Amino acid sequence: MSRKMLVDSPNAALDKSLLNRYLALPQPDDKIQAEYIWIDGTGEGIRSKTRTLNSIPNKPSDLPVWTYDGSSTYQAHGVNSEIFLCPVAVYKDPFRRNNNILVLCETYNFDHTPTASNKRIVCKEAMESGPVKKEEPWFGIEQEYTFLDVDGRPLGWPRNGFPGPQGPYYCGVGAERVTAREIVEAHYRACLYAGVPICGTNAEVMPSQWEYQVGPSLGIRAGDDLWLSRFILHRIAEEYGVVVSLDPKPVEGGWNGAGAHTNFSTKSMRAEGGLAEIERAIERMSKRHAEHIRAYDPREGKDNERRLIGACETSSIDKFSSGVADRTASVRIPRAVAEEKKGYLEDRRPSSNCDPYAVTNALVRTCILNE
Repeated sequence: MSRKMLVDSPNAALDKSLLNRYLALPQPDDKIQAEYIWIDGTGEGIRSKTRTLNSIPNKPSDLPVWTYDGSSTYQAHGVNSEIFLCPVAVYKDPFRRNNNILVLCETYNFDHTPTASNKRIVCKEAMESGPVKKEEPWFGIEQEYTFLDVDGRPLGWPRNGFPGPQGPYYCGVGAERVTAREIVEAHYRACLYAGVPICGTNAEVMPSQWEYQVGPSLGIRAGDDLWLSRFILHRIAEEYGVVVSLDPKPVEGGWNGAGAHTNFSTKSMRAEGGLAEIERAIERMSKRHAEHIRAYDPREGKDNERRLIGACETSSIDKFSSGVADRTASVRIPRAVAEEKKGYLEDRRPSSNCDPYAVTNALVRTCILNE
């Protein structure tokens, strides 16, 4: 990627090769670095900090509970600022490697109640209920995002004007169609190393926009995997001096927005004749459209108002719709699913900056628990 594409980015100016001499230093056998990762008070920002451990944990509960200053993350007041970090998922660290780890955490207030941004706790309750566990819900989430320069403009776009119309960029190949493939490839390999079940990636319809897919993940793991994949993406882009935006409509007008299409199936849907169960689930979803819209972005639908406009391959935010192979519908039944009469559905309404815990929670509560 040409440095000329970047605007005064201090991260891009640093010589990254110098770090290698320090990472090559022998690491003591009885010391590992654990990067604790959590969601801040915005419901979409990711924070992290590191501590040294004296042994390798076998499970999240082996890790110590930690705290941080919630007054600096929009989660507490300075007079009572400590928020608890409770480890819930562990992944291999693709940045430090060796035995070092990434630790995804839930956040709790001083009185041990979940913080407002801890959507995982409610999702986990649903996922661990008898009916949901019996149905073994699988999720595959398609995370769309946009690369921005440090000035907020999509990376590689002309300084004065716009690129050519949409059409040649989707799954594009070539310097005139694709921007920052290096970051995409680095992210893909880092996710595989970490243990995130990333299953694909492609350039998207708007130039400088990309997508990757995570899954299939079972139950609560879907949210864990997506949040961790986002952390890795932001960290890699940071090294290149590039900003990753999850804004659902980063450029106004006739440019495509960004979503987090969520593919969902149950054991009954995957069984022979499962199409009938898929149709029953869609019927239930149609009756909970307003509730789902509120759950599908951090601002209770306000971000999706800019994206779900009934154009640019989206449905209308005000009307629920479904159809086979219909990418303008709220919920799409893939053509292969309709022909095989079993499989999964795709909910196209979640925004790119959604909390996957809120999305997967809404789906299982509506489609399985019928709440």
